[in-house]
Amino acid sequence: MTVRTSSDFTLSGVHHLQLAIPPGGEGLSRVFWRDLLGMTELDKPLDLESLGGCWFRGGGLEVHLVVETDFRPFRRARPAILVRRLGDLAHHMEDHGHPVTWEESHPGFDRFWTFDKVGNRLEFLEPRNSF
Repeated sequence: MTVRTSSDFTLSGVHHLQLAIPPGGEGLSRVFWRDLLGMTELDKPLDLESLGGCWFRGGGLEVHLVVETDFRPFRRARPAILVRRLGDLAHHMEDHGHPVTWEESHPGFDRFWTFDKVGNRLEFLEPRNSF
């Protein structure tokens, strides 16, 4: 069995995360990702426009939301998004109708999870020593 070493390659970050939304879920997604989180909506490539969905960018992250006809939201699986001033984000979420659940079980991080407007679970976390 061959094991790759770090000299073979380097992982350098995440370009985007992709989440599913139900048909017609673009409006709710814009309210959450653009209006609530302040991300900028991107133009999708022309060959993907007819498929629906929407893409956003902000804070060094892209989120691609794709339409699935048999949509089922993430309930346990979830992206984990790094945040500065996590407490402020938690208050902002709650002020806009998104309850947060704090978890203490991740060493070195403060974190909470919540759900987007179509029911996908999302985790937000901040290193305790900041970054």
